[in-house]
Amino acid sequence: MTETVDVVLIGGGIMSATLGTLLHELQPDWKIVAFERLSDVAQESSNPWNNAGTGHAALCELNYMPQQKGAPLDPAKAVSINEQFQQSRQFWSSLVDRGVLDAPSTFINATPHMTFVRGEKDVAYLKDRYEVLKKQPLFAGIEYSEDSRVINKWAPLLMQQRRKGEPFAATRVPAGTDVDFGALTHQLFDHLTSSGVALRTNHEVKSLKKQKDGTWLINYRTTIGRTPNQIKARFVFVGAGGWALKLLQRSGIPEIKGYGVFPIGGQFLKTTNPKVVAQHKAKVYSQASVGAPPMSVPHLDTRVVDGEASLMFGPFATFSPKFLKNGSMLDIVSQVRTHNLWPMLRVAFANPDLITYLVGELLKNHKKKVDSLRTFMPTAKDEDWTLIDAGQRAQVMKKDPKKGGILQFGTEVVSAADGSIAGLLGASPGASTAVPIMLDLLKKCFPEEYPGWESELRELIPTFGEQLNKNPELAATSTASTAATLGINE
Repeated sequence: MTETVDVVLIGGGIMSATLGTLLHELQPDWKIVAFERLSDVAQESSNPWNNAGTGHAALCELNYMPQQKGAPLDPAKAVSINEQFQQSRQFWSSLVDRGVLDAPSTFINATPHMTFVRGEKDVAYLKDRYEVLKKQPLFAGIEYSEDSRVINKWAPLLMQQRRKGEPFAATRVPAGTDVDFGALTHQLFDHLTSSGVALRTNHEVKSLKKQKDGTWLINYRTTIGRTPNQIKARFVFVGAGGWALKLLQRSGIPEIKGYGVFPIGGQFLKTTNPKVVAQHKAKVYSQASVGAPPMSVPHLDTRVVDGEASLMFGPFATFSPKFLKNGSMLDIVSQVRTHNLWPMLRVAFANPDLITYLVGELLKNHKKKVDSLRTFMPTAKDEDWTLIDAGQRAQVMKKDPKKGGILQFGTEVVSAADGSIAGLLGASPGASTAVPIMLDLLKKCFPEEYPGWESELRELIPTFGEQLNKNPELAATSTASTAATLGINE
């Protein structure tokens, strides 16, 4: 007899862990099984060394508030991202209170978020951005300075041996965070497995087929021994990073037609030199290079993993045809279908700057990469920094009625019309907004159950259904409460 369950989660990252936890809290009687093709969870994009660990709240990321010619700066996108991160903070706080998560310092730490720019044009833009954001309740406490003495107090490494007369400016929000999504993923899965959820590592899903009774027949095999097997599920979530596209294509749902992905890898410079690390406690973002994708915005970051602090700078783009770090060299070719070929070709024709940028990045040696770091940190020494490989990001390409095809730098949930299967495509701000992404998925895929879940969701997320930025008092109360629970008061 083929095993039948309520939910199958494909992929052992933060998305599956978050959805699994939500469903277990809302519907503890449901039988859930999670599959991960590697030997452990959080080994791809959720691994702490495969991402920058930024708690993305639009406090320092300029791409969430781009400058448009002749138009005033619009904070809507930045506010939206911040609202989403607040939901994640509230959910994590509730799980800490319930004993689901360990001590907050094991996965989140207070780390000021800064933006640092040079040149008159960027300084003028940053000041305008500050003037707009300081009026937004969720950005209360944002600071701005063009004074080298002030910026030196915030982040000394930015100012040492800085050239005199050079225009520069910085903003700072003390309430920023550094998040170890690997630790968070492990803790969520540890709780799920201790509560009866089955986690099957070293198991690879090969195909999915819709059955006449509305369930999905999932064929999988063990990666050791290659033993085949099957399982049936009422609902399937594909949280397999870059491989989500491949699995959704195999499912045959029409909603995936026209989609493709473009893989972009990354590397970071890392130092554990205690003298250097001690002088920098912040995540400092700047402007992206011309033609560079938003995910390649340079930043100098404090990282705290397993209680040890280090600094990372990057990312430097790399290219591999693989959709995952542990993917296949045939990934980029095997995704091609008649329905997505034209959109992908249109993206290639429309983004020559991206190709030029990637080629330039690939030609950089270690010295040139440290030279890039020196625009942030003039005193950087080559020997203090080593290069580490980060994760693969699969950027969404899809049909566009006007352009034929577009490259999208965000995350997108693709689901079947009947809500029986859904998958997540795309990258940043992904992990930081996993909770609101999964809440939207629940509403879309479980329309009958969702109304009955809302009271429990308000227990988990106290401001569920409300917009904090429209209520300054509630915003202040909520952020103060989660900061206290998570131990992230500056």
